[in-house]
Amino acid sequence: MPLPEPCTRTLAERVVTWQKQAGRHHLPWQHTQDPYRVWLSEIMLQQTQVSTVLGYYQRFLERFPSVLDLAAADQDEVMPYWAGLGYYARARNLHRCAREVAEQWNGHFPPTAAELATLPGIGRSTACAIAAFCYGERSPIMDGNVKRVFTRYFGIYGQTQKKAVENVLWDKAEQAVALSRADLDMAAYTQGLMDLGSQCCTRSKPTCSVCPLQADCYAHTHQAQAELPSPKVRTRQNERYCHVLVLEQDGQLLLEQRPDTGIWGGLHTLPQFDDEQQLHVAAQRWSAQEPVALASFQHVFSHFRLHITPWLLQSDAPVLAEPAARQNWLALDALPQAALPAPIRKLLDGLYAPDSNAQLTLAEHP
Repeated sequence: MPLPEPCTRTLAERVVTWQKQAGRHHLPWQHTQDPYRVWLSEIMLQQTQVSTVLGYYQRFLERFPSVLDLAAADQDEVMPYWAGLGYYARARNLHRCAREVAEQWNGHFPPTAAELATLPGIGRSTACAIAAFCYGERSPIMDGNVKRVFTRYFGIYGQTQKKAVENVLWDKAEQAVALSRADLDMAAYTQGLMDLGSQCCTRSKPTCSVCPLQADCYAHTHQAQAELPSPKVRTRQNERYCHVLVLEQDGQLLLEQRPDTGIWGGLHTLPQFDDEQQLHVAAQRWSAQEPVALASFQHVFSHFRLHITPWLLQSDAPVLAEPAARQNWLALDALPQAALPAPIRKLLDGLYAPDSNAQLTLAEHP
């Protein structure tokens, strides 16, 4: 008996039916057609798990309840509400996008995916998601969850970041919407694809028995779930090393704002040095006392592992120099509100908030 071929014509309707019965309905950005809230959730969810985003999303909206509130703020006001989420270019583009919406679109997000995709930081899939959720546009999405569902369902081999493979996936996504009923619930369908990838069609040990696409799924019928999506070619992770100076004086810490580009762009961090000698030379500008080395720790980025050695210099004497450009003193009691990278916050919590159970080995993305 021949194996069933994946069916595109009824795919969307099956996903919608399943989502309404078994999908997620409790997320704070659901049940709204406010494009600001949907846009914010979509940007935060890029490369970040839902469980991590929940708290950030609520705090961000409390401080910036509308796109106009966000546009009116300075970037330095925005960064503390993103610190720890990683991929900080997202926050900078978020702020740029809010200002463009305020200035070019009179404070209202444009109503089509094509127009949304012209805004800073909004790619094709994000634009389609906003248009589908908020305006009911029949525009398919293609995020990581959907790529996993479609590669398995249609049996599409090849690394999904390759343009040729991605084009095939988009073609399938467009066909699924085009062949669906005219009254397809686009919000339920879009959410359903995300939920399938999150709840059923997971990276490992997918629960095919409860999947609405099981009957004619290529991966299920060929037992190829472990092969799809095709794994990325693993490369050896680069190792990098640096030293940071924890300079405390009169209840204040010396911080340094990172450039907008590069890792931790726009955040405040401790003065950083490539080697121990550079750090000691810099420390002598501030105090006659010698810094003390603390335990080194690691921070894992997407493309390299950073080994960080902190040095503590607590000076009772007046400092010998003025802060350089992009450096400033911050009161210790203001640390909770500062826009600090996650590993630097963990380090400082461990030094100045001993009850925080800080752990100095963690993973994040730039």
